[in-house]
Amino acid sequence: MLGNERKTIDLEQGWEFMQKGILKLKNLLDEGHPETEFSSEEFFMLYTTIYNMCTQKPPHDYSQQLYDKYREAFEEYIMSTVLPSLREKHDEFMLRELVKRWGNHKVMVRWLSRFFYYLDRYFIVRRSLPPLNEVGLTCFRELVYQELKVKVSDAVISLIDKEREGEQIDRALLKNILDIFVVIGMGQMDYYENDFEAALLKDSAAYYSRKASSWISEDFCPDYLLKAEECLKQEKDRISHYLHSSSGPKLLKKVQHELWSVYESQLFEKEHSGYHALLTGDKVENLSRMVRVFSKVETFLDPLANVFKQHVTAEGTALVKQAEDEADSRKANKKDVGLQQQVFMRKLIELHDKYMAYVNGHFQNHILLHKAFKEAFEALCNKGVSGSSIAELLATFCDNILKKGSSEKLGDETTEEMLEKVVKLLSYISDKDLFSEFYRKKLARRLLFDKSANDDHERSMLMKLKQQYSGQLTSKMEGMVTDLTLAKENQTSFEEYLSNNPNANPGIELTVTVLTAGFWPSYRSFDLNLPAEMVKCVKVFREFYQTKTKHRKLTWIYSLGTCNIIGNFEPRSTELIVTTSQASALLLFNSSDRLSYSEIMTQLNLTDDDVVRLLHSLSSAKYQILNKEPNTKSIAPTDHFEFNSKFTGKMQRIRIPLPPMDEKKKVIGDVDRDRRYAIDASIVRIMKSRKVLDHQQLVMECVKQLGPMFKPDLKAIKKRIEDLISRDYLERGKDNPNLLRYLA
Repeated sequence: MLGNERKTIDLEQGWEFMQKGILKLKNLLDEGHPETEFSSEEFFMLYTTIYNMCTQKPPHDYSQQLYDKYREAFEEYIMSTVLPSLREKHDEFMLRELVKRWGNHKVMVRWLSRFFYYLDRYFIVRRSLPPLNEVGLTCFRELVYQELKVKVSDAVISLIDKEREGEQIDRALLKNILDIFVVIGMGQMDYYENDFEAALLKDSAAYYSRKASSWISEDFCPDYLLKAEECLKQEKDRISHYLHSSSGPKLLKKVQHELWSVYESQLFEKEHSGYHALLTGDKVENLSRMVRVFSKVETFLDPLANVFKQHVTAEGTALVKQAEDEADSRKANKKDVGLQQQVFMRKLIELHDKYMAYVNGHFQNHILLHKAFKEAFEALCNKGVSGSSIAELLATFCDNILKKGSSEKLGDETTEEMLEKVVKLLSYISDKDLFSEFYRKKLARRLLFDKSANDDHERSMLMKLKQQYSGQLTSKMEGMVTDLTLAKENQTSFEEYLSNNPNANPGIELTVTVLTAGFWPSYRSFDLNLPAEMVKCVKVFREFYQTKTKHRKLTWIYSLGTCNIIGNFEPRSTELIVTTSQASALLLFNSSDRLSYSEIMTQLNLTDDDVVRLLHSLSSAKYQILNKEPNTKSIAPTDHFEFNSKFTGKMQRIRIPLPPMDEKKKVIGDVDRDRRYAIDASIVRIMKSRKVLDHQQLVMECVKQLGPMFKPDLKAIKKRIEDLISRDYLERGKDNPNLLRYLA
């Protein structure tokens, strides 16, 4: 056809040659050999023909005509061969034929685009026309896709519904079909979304609406959830195998809506098997499934969390009510409520452990459920129980664990675990400073009276508190532990001093514990008139202490002292373990057979309240060391007392306790005082840094700073601000009274 000299090719001649190549391609496709290649010589001849026809000088440049004939070649083949073969088939057979014809069409586009490549490189670029590949796809879309899209979509959805009913389908076929919907959009998802996805979502909603309606009336809630979860799993499987990934969120949302949102109230409230019932019955596996399923439905999260919060709150409130009823009953019968309070705290810890395990395990530590649990326990742990705060009860619970002779018989490992749980429970209490003060009081008694069961546990508890809540909570308590070690060393030095100074003889065995006032709880001191024997002891120790330091003042806390004295009773001698004031009172009877109330009060230099407690413990309690006239249970200023020489005790050694004092008011008073100091310090710290600040902003920043230790009262903060203004730490702005300024 081509010689050494290039001849002009007219349109008819050239196109006739091209049609032979196109016909061969069609035959290969129709015979089922789309993979068969053209030989290099055939391809070269076809490409060169197009090249020559496009590069001839006008009027023989046939670029536009060939561009049109390229389209016509597709249109002719589709109309004559492709559409007839598709129209005669239906359902799955039609889908298979479509996949075959689509594959053939892509092969035809690929080959013809190669033959006509010169058009793509120059003519199409210069004229800004659609490229050849796009023209080929557009032909298929306009002629085949537009005619069959509804039938194809219906057929695909029908197969999906069959699969939902358990039938086996050809997933690869559906994948290939849905790829057509995607590719036909040439980079846009409009065709897939409008012509298939919308119909799929509508059908899915109807399908699962029917299923859910049947299941909710027939099944228990766990069975319903099991089916619903399986459906969701299957839909995810479809998305991963043949649906486009963009359909995933939309389809799952639609399925979740029909299976769960529509039946929200039934699933929560269904008798014997709803969420409420599962919580009450501790059906953890079903609860776990419900939370796992519901957490994927955004609208369910809040009600799910609210119901959980209400349930935990209700169970905790019932626990408090039970504890209060038990306490009232024991008080009415004049029984001690201490054991009942221990039982309550143990149940509260068990309740926390139970639902914390739910949140962390069965509820997958979901943030909303964790928040709901935290809010429920915060409300519970900041309530009062029979006039006592949880902060106080928690400190008492710790004391019972850590002291000797405790009712809690725990091993070392169990004790550590229990202390860890106490620290966790403390995180819900807003008034941590109140717990700290109660705990410090009880720690002081354990340390001073050698009541700690295990020093390692004491240090471990302080370390746990320090790690969780910083040294602010534990600094004084750590000081107490260190103080006691130093006090023991001081006692050793005192004993060495006595052995080296024979003239410094107290006359009796004396142990003195010297403490740093700033670390320990405040104790009431009073000027007790000591017996001569004790006066000598005090004098000897003071002389020793002045050899060590002259810059410290010793204040004697007689209420914490103990004395071992021998009572020479007629039946036998008995060792009495008493307080310093009790010992002082008893020693008065060495020189007097009979003393009146007022005489004892005068000689000891005590207040009425102290004398009443003291004499009650010696004459009207368990051990009657003194005889009282008249012989009544109460102490009166007109009473007279005599040494009971006929007293007999079952044991050779007897401890005579003083009636316990209610220290709660004092602890609360001390905490209130410390809070005033803390608020003052916080205000000054903030203003020193900021210099000038709005009144309301200062209050808010103060609340934020103090929040980790206690929840400050806004009125108290405002009162402290006024006090600092009066003391010239702050001043109000002259033009704006709400503006505060720090005075350096």
